Amino acid sequence: MIHFSIGARRFTSTIAALATLLLLTPAPSHAAAKIQRLVSPGGIEAWFVQDATVPLIAMEYAFRGGSSQDPADKPGTGNLVAGLLDEGAADLDSKTFHERLDRRAIELSFSSTRDYFRGSLRMLKDNKDEAFNLLQLALTSARFDAADVERIRAQVISSLRRETTNPSSLASRKFLEVAFGDHPYGRPSNGTLDSVPNIDVSDMKAYAGRIIAKDTLRISVVGDVDADTLGKLLDQTFGGLPAKASLTRVAEIQAAQPPQRAFVPLDVPQTVVMFGGPGIRRHDPDFMAGYVVNHILGGGSSSRLYKEVREKRGLAYSISESLLWMDRSALFVGNTGTRADRAGETVDAIEKEIRRIAEDGPTQKELDEAKSYLKGSQMLALDTSSKLAAALLQYQLDKLPIDYIERRNALVDAVTLDDAKKAAQLLWGKGLLTVIVGRAPQAAAQPAVAAPPPKAN
Repeated sequence: MIHFSIGARRFTSTIAALATLLLLTPAPSHAAAKIQRLVSPGGIEAWFVQDATVPLIAMEYAFRGGSSQDPADKPGTGNLVAGLLDEGAADLDSKTFHERLDRRAIELSFSSTRDYFRGSLRMLKDNKDEAFNLLQLALTSARFDAADVERIRAQVISSLRRETTNPSSLASRKFLEVAFGDHPYGRPSNGTLDSVPNIDVSDMKAYAGRIIAKDTLRISVVGDVDADTLGKLLDQTFGGLPAKASLTRVAEIQAAQPPQRAFVPLDVPQTVVMFGGPGIRRHDPDFMAGYVVNHILGGGSSSRLYKEVREKRGLAYSISESLLWMDRSALFVGNTGTRADRAGETVDAIEKEIRRIAEDGPTQKELDEAKSYLKGSQMLALDTSSKLAAALLQYQLDKLPIDYIERRNALVDAVTLDDAKKAAQLLWGKGLLTVIVGRAPQAAAQPAVAAPPPKAN
């Protein structure tokens, strides 16, 4: 759990019904989907797929910023803003604003990731005018009423308190701290129990004022709307935003070099192990090879780690590992949970398997199977309007070409065995950053204290 946000927390029964309908909505086939680069009359750009399969519209958008733009002494500012933009705007208080969303089955949410402040808007075609109008009000006239601020703040603080006894949350925080130190990426996106009570309305308004601007805005839209109508809606929604954001520079950083190991004591039955290290940046020539070989190591129930740690040794119920990339850095990160008295054995098994793939690379059979899976799974990954919109936004944030969907499988196919071996050495040749959260090994090994024998009468 590398990131947490309160921005997408609300689902009324009406919105949930819409979400279910969206999940059942097939995206256009890759062959038929025509991704357009739309520029509105006012100059707002979006990637757009017109799809009249069902009368729904899904929009994803993002502003550069995110938690890396939180004040150093007030992490969690962006997360609070994400939780409050839909808590009333202009002359609509929170109750009225949400009644209008619910009445029209409009789903509107915000979140703050490491590098971006993101938003999502989904609606029935007939409700598009009200949906875009409510979004425009949220972005330009959010109220930040005192009662709403304190209610959302209390929710965040309650969640942070729960995290203090959650081994996965503690492992995630410690891992980022070890990997990035005092860099903005090392700070918790949702803040701390010390910082969140001290974030005031002026901090939130200042954050929103610096981040929400047209020059860093990226948009994707999939659904039943024509280009001319969408262009007008985009101008009405985003056209009045400030022209330029005012961002603090975030330095490039490479994650700390392994091997390193940290232990966080917590008296829980199951120990959590998080492991990782420096990754491969999205535009590195070795990225696709790393992506493919990473699937072989940690991508699902056919992966090496799953077979070695779960199937052969029975050390964990599940284990996974994936690549994460950010604007200024990259990681590979994996996690698993095991019995406290088997944590050491689990870490040893993970390290052994990672050394083996770093030294020898995958087999040709593993490579062929991974490529076949990754090519076939793309259709499932983009099988709804919402998923396709999210993917198109991510491609923009990653600065990929507009025809990347069509090009991706050829890029996967082009990965050779030598490429995969090189990427495996780059990723895993230096070992691991490992964070273990749970009982101390000696405590885990202690037998339960026996009850004293009854006294003789």
